[in-house]
Amino acid sequence: MNGTIRVGNLFGIPFYIHPSWFLVLGLVTWSYSNGLAAQFPQLSTGLALLLGLMTALMLFASVVAHELGHSFVAMGQGIDVKSITLFIFGGLASLEKESKTPGEAFWVAIAGPLVSLLLCGIVTAIGVTTTASGPLAAILGVLASVNLALALFNLIPGLPLDGGNILKAIVWKVTGNPYKGVTFASRVGQIFGWVAILSGIVPLVLFGNADNFWNLLIGFFLLQNAGNAAQFARVQEKLTGLTAEDAVTHDSPIVSGNLSLREFADERVISGQNWHRFLVTDDDGQLVGAIAVDNLRNVPTALWSETQVKEVMRPIPESTTVQSDQPLLEVIQLLEEQKLSVLPVIRENGVLVGILEKAAIIQLLQSRTQPNPA
Repeated sequence: MNGTIRVGNLFGIPFYIHPSWFLVLGLVTWSYSNGLAAQFPQLSTGLALLLGLMTALMLFASVVAHELGHSFVAMGQGIDVKSITLFIFGGLASLEKESKTPGEAFWVAIAGPLVSLLLCGIVTAIGVTTTASGPLAAILGVLASVNLALALFNLIPGLPLDGGNILKAIVWKVTGNPYKGVTFASRVGQIFGWVAILSGIVPLVLFGNADNFWNLLIGFFLLQNAGNAAQFARVQEKLTGLTAEDAVTHDSPIVSGNLSLREFADERVISGQNWHRFLVTDDDGQLVGAIAVDNLRNVPTALWSETQVKEVMRPIPESTTVQSDQPLLEVIQLLEEQKLSVLPVIRENGVLVGILEKAAIIQLLQSRTQPNPA
């Protein structure tokens, strides 16, 4: 998935690492080992590197714990967690769907920062109660401060950060519209993104100081992801209330299973229809299978008149069909998850309505975006 490497499962959740994480791991290890060597000259180079690596791994373990906080609360709400991924800017828990209420969304969002604050408190308590000294005390201090910084940074009230999701839940609660919450929190996230970019560019241009280079990267990250969230929210809002039946293609490629292959070829193939695959129905209009134009090659032409479509058709798995009253947003998610471009749409009694294509959804969105004529 997007070049990431699967390294196992965490509490049943697939765990991935993006290649960019290894770069950050190396940088953090090198930076902190140099810091330890400078602070404690008695440390050998090898031991300083080892302690630096251990510290870096514990810092990333804190990031994983932060994401598990989100994940456990989401799972408690019946939401599947598709994966947890470590990448250059930290971690990401990918949830199957959004929470049903603003209150539930609030608790999912705030769970990560609360875990980070808890870890900060635990590590601080360990350092105080054990009277740790030397490199161990320094490492504990870094762990505590990084977890505190992780919590505070993520509480910035702009998407895609946790604070943005908290703000989204609050606006959702006040307005009753989840998409207004996303739009507002995305705009705030874009503002913080520009602030971060300027804080990196100004010192670089005016003074040649590149110390805030990370601010540039974080700013671009916030801008891109906040913009994507706002755009997706606008699409979701336009599709709200629409069902699969609303996007069914007119004149869908449907044939009766009782047709002979000769009739099928003459009426649907030779007649100039551009479809390469047709859905097959029985006498009651129920979906029973599908036939592709290429399937005709498997039967000698001389037998076409006496061979019916239903004898050549292939079954269609139930998992690749959708109910006519299923929300269109769920259908889009199914298309993406199963890498499909077309889905048959059926009613509750199995009667076929037609096919739903990605292109039809795009056209539907465009038609709802265009202003009505005066």
